[in-house]
This record gives sequence, structure tokens and C-alpha cells, in this order.
Amino acid sequence: MEEQHEVFTLIEEITRNDGTKYYEIGNMVHNGRAELAAERGYIKEVRILKLNIPHSQNVINYEHFINTHYQMQDESMDHWEEWKRTPEADQLVKAILRENRVG
Repeated sequence: MEEQHEVFTLIEEITRNDGTKYYEIGNMVHNGRAELAAERGYIKEVRILKLNIPHSQNVINYEHFINTHYQMQDESMDHWEEWKRTPEADQLVKAILRENRVG
């Protein structure tokens, strides 16, 4: 898979159809895809919790993880692809949430 070059600028809260929630670091494209997924019933809801987050080393490292493991879904999606994290990537997200006082 060719590496993407997505730059992450926001923190989202995504509600799965079973009612559980998780935080994701993304950008406006990812948020738009999540909104579309909610409209199509693949997830319940997405909310932006913080915009224009600082581009810290944790964000850069998480971008690299996502860009090398996932492709941004396009409008023809037929499901919501939740980005599964390694324990290391999960620690990056927790650090980003702490840096931005979210969660």
C-alpha cells in the first residue's frame, strides 16, 4: 500500500452503533467521511472535540502510523473502517488527548 500524506488537525469522538465511543485523531477529510458513515448508518455519530490541535511529535508519529497502515476511505464506502491501533499507537493517542486536555 502506498503511504498517504494525511495531516491530522483535530480530535473527534466517534460513537459506534452499539453506543460505545472512542476518540480519534484526524482531519476535515476524515471527519467528512465519518459524517457520511453516520448518515449511512455505519456509525451512530461523530463530534469534533477540538480543532487546530498543535502538530506535536506525538501527532506526527501517529500520522505516520495511520498513513502507513490505512487508506482514507472514499465516498463509495460500504462500511466504517475503524483504525485499529497497536499498543504503541494507542499510547500516542492518549498522549495527544493529554496534550490537548481532552478526555
